[in-house]
Amino acid sequence: MNSFLDKYKGIHPGLILERELAKRNLKKGPFALSLREYPQILNDITKGKRGLTTSLSLKIDQALGFEEGTMLIFQVYHDIKKEKEKNNISNSPDLSIFRNGLFWDTEINKIDWQKQYIAVIERVFERGNEKEKEEIIRFYGKEKVTGVTSGQKEIKILKNLKIN
Repeated sequence: MNSFLDKYKGIHPGLILERELAKRNLKKGPFALSLREYPQILNDITKGKRGLTTSLSLKIDQALGFEEGTMLIFQVYHDIKKEKEKNNISNSPDLSIFRNGLFWDTEINKIDWQKQYIAVIERVFERGNEKEKEEIIRFYGKEKVTGVTSGQKEIKILKNLKIN
């Protein structure tokens, strides 16, 4: 379950449920009724407008054959992600250090700094100045940055080799 959990960590459980129902070719309305729930409630959950309750998550787990508590764990991880975003607890580096042109093709406030770390590190180390690189190293840590940048060096070396 850990790899399954890690894959969906932070995603709203309604989106996971909707995907699972689609994979199993189940319609939301009849599924909701089989759980003795109103279809509107399940629809709101799959649209991300409402969170899962403990009782509903247990019903869904049982109906879909998930380990007990799976959907509730997804809800908790989603809540944690939202709370971190709300409190902005070290979710991003110091944005005042970065020049506007560095992330010219995206809104810098909408970058998911944890999920998109490879692209961010590559961008800053390709086009950034020393201060920007230092901030990325401070934010992600030297080990993570080295892992991304050394991997890029290896790819460039392989591309430059001409193998017949």
